[in-house]
Amino acid sequence: MKVSDQILEKVEVNKKKIGELLLEHTSLTPEQLEEALELQSDEKKLLGEILLSKNYIHPHEIVKVMCHQVQIPYLTELKVEDIDPNNVKDIAINYAKHHEVLPILETESSITVAMSDPFNFNAINDLTGIFKKEIQVVVTTPLKLQDAINRVYEKANRNLVDSIEDEFEENLDLDGPIDILDASEDDAPVIRFVNSIIFRAVKERASDIHIEPYEKEVVYRFRINRVMTEILRQPKKTHAAVSSRIKVMAKLDIAEKRLPQDGRIKIKIAGKDIDIRLSTVPVQNGERIVMRVLEKTNTVLELESLGFQGKVLKGLQELSTKKNGVLYVTGPTGHGKSTTLFAILDRMNTPDRMIITVEDPVEYELHGVSQIQVNPKIDLSFARALKAILRQNPDVVMVGETRDQETAEMAIQASLTGHFVLSTLHTNDAASAPTRLIDMGVQPFLISSSLVGVLAQRLVRKLCNECKEPTDLSDHEMQMLDIDVIPQNANVCKPVGCPSCNMTGYGGMTVVAELLLITDRIRPLVIAKADASTIKKAAVKDGMATLADDAIDKIFLGVTSVDEVLRAIISEAEES
Repeated sequence: MKVSDQILEKVEVNKKKIGELLLEHTSLTPEQLEEALELQSDEKKLLGEILLSKNYIHPHEIVKVMCHQVQIPYLTELKVEDIDPNNVKDIAINYAKHHEVLPILETESSITVAMSDPFNFNAINDLTGIFKKEIQVVVTTPLKLQDAINRVYEKANRNLVDSIEDEFEENLDLDGPIDILDASEDDAPVIRFVNSIIFRAVKERASDIHIEPYEKEVVYRFRINRVMTEILRQPKKTHAAVSSRIKVMAKLDIAEKRLPQDGRIKIKIAGKDIDIRLSTVPVQNGERIVMRVLEKTNTVLELESLGFQGKVLKGLQELSTKKNGVLYVTGPTGHGKSTTLFAILDRMNTPDRMIITVEDPVEYELHGVSQIQVNPKIDLSFARALKAILRQNPDVVMVGETRDQETAEMAIQASLTGHFVLSTLHTNDAASAPTRLIDMGVQPFLISSSLVGVLAQRLVRKLCNECKEPTDLSDHEMQMLDIDVIPQNANVCKPVGCPSCNMTGYGGMTVVAELLLITDRIRPLVIAKADASTIKKAAVKDGMATLADDAIDKIFLGVTSVDEVLRAIISEAEES
């Protein structure tokens, strides 16, 4: 938290008393304080600034000391179970989290508000206007406050669900993107509840929302960083209203509950456009709903920031300069294939190149790139769109997914006539791509003459930088990872868990990849229809680092953990 100017000014008042309080209430030592006071006399800086720059104290320790000096209560713990969720009904969660304020106790004449910065007078004035009462300030740490805000607002959501009935009103305009933060108290409870679930999913960067009805209750789960997390359980009686509300948002038939339905919802959150792909499937206790959350953005990440390194990064950089050929990116659904394709496209996007893409849906918008979205309703498929755009004479073509023989053959023919083609394919590893294309019906000689490379990738969770701790590999772990020697500069770490990572030990994702280059050693094997194992062994002889190799490198760099690699990479390789 940034310390306000008011706090630094207060620190300057009565240096001796501040110094004594810092020694009493923080880990500051007398020697460190003496050093800071000497520097202050030379540099004419505020004492607080010097202590912070030397990392002798944390910013919030100054706040703690100021609270003692000006007699503002400082709480080491917040008892969330004692906070009435009705206290926050007039305050939006994004406001509470941005200003780090939480009303914790209301009386007839005053309301007590927990804050991280007691000198945030703008927020205090706002709260005075909202509650029309005297504001009593107490202070706690930002981490404890953020955790309490999440839990109190979750309790408020649960209370909201209790008022949901089996019927609801629909009073929102569905012609354009729905601003889900625009729901008012006058809206039906089910509308506000569904909006809160979607808002929380976007805030927590969930890729999927799963709504699963069972005999007596409905379970809500998010997929965050490729891991399913249960976030809520609700009575079964609420499901019909929630299901109908979501289907109305997607313009589906709310009366049809016996057949699967697919749809799309366009929403807007704080100015951001979010595209949700909806799938409903009838199960024994109702309709199971899955919503895939896609944030439409103009920001394309670079290959390096995605986690590519070493030979894979160098190989992709070389492939991005080629004038013709086919490059496939393979991997399971939701493992970042499209993101990687756009990172490569962005590198290739120069004024002297014409680039056209065919996607389902358009996830990133690139300036200077013509993008087409497939539409099954009017028979605009990948193959049909690809056939049309080749008449536009592009230099680079990106096909969102190769699903059938027709699309695969057209991509290969395009590469043979001077185009560079990028696409995705569903295989377990890079070496399986040629055999997958052969299974589709593509002639082996066409594959060997057009394919230039296959990138296989997975996403693994990155360790939280705030709480990860160094560790040693056990003999069992070394055996599971199939390694004999640990590099001298290895920085193996393990997850711990802290409030900043929601006690998971992980924060964010990184890519683990292998790049199969079609060399003179590989081409004869493709023509001979060699199996994936044979192709992989030949590629390793050519210097290819496998998925497991790249994952182990990231363990040694302290980027991810042994458990995560064993879960996401090693176990999968053994199964295949």
